[in-house]
Amino acid sequence: MGESEFLAQAEATLNAIEAALDRLNDEDMTDVECSRSGNVLEIEFIDNGSKIIVNSQAAMQELWVASRSGGYHYKQKDGKWLNTRDGSELFYSLSEMVSAQGGSPVVLEA
Repeated sequence: MGESEFLAQAEATLNAIEAALDRLNDEDMTDVECSRSGNVLEIEFIDNGSKIIVNSQAAMQELWVASRSGGYHYKQKDGKWLNTRDGSELFYSLSEMVSAQGGSPVVLEA
C-alpha cells in the first residue's frame, strides 16, 4: 500500500472512531471529549481526566494506541486494523479500553 492510500485509510479510521464516540456521547453511554490535531486523536474521559491517544504512523503504516493498559500497534490486513502482537481488531480493543477507562461498558463500531 502506498503512503497516500495509507493516509486516506488512517484518516477514515480516525474519523470513524471519533464519530462512534460522538454517538455514544449523544446516547449518554459515556462522557468523553475528542480532539484532533493532524494525525492524532485524543480521547479524554471527563469524569477522571484520563486519556487514550490514537495516531497514525505513516512510516510504519500503522495506527498506534496509547491507553492506561499500555501501548498497541495496529496494521491493516484484509480491510481490518489488527494488533501486531495478538491479532485483536482495533474497534474491539478500543471498546475494551474505553469501557475500562470510562467505567461503563461500551461497544465502538465503525
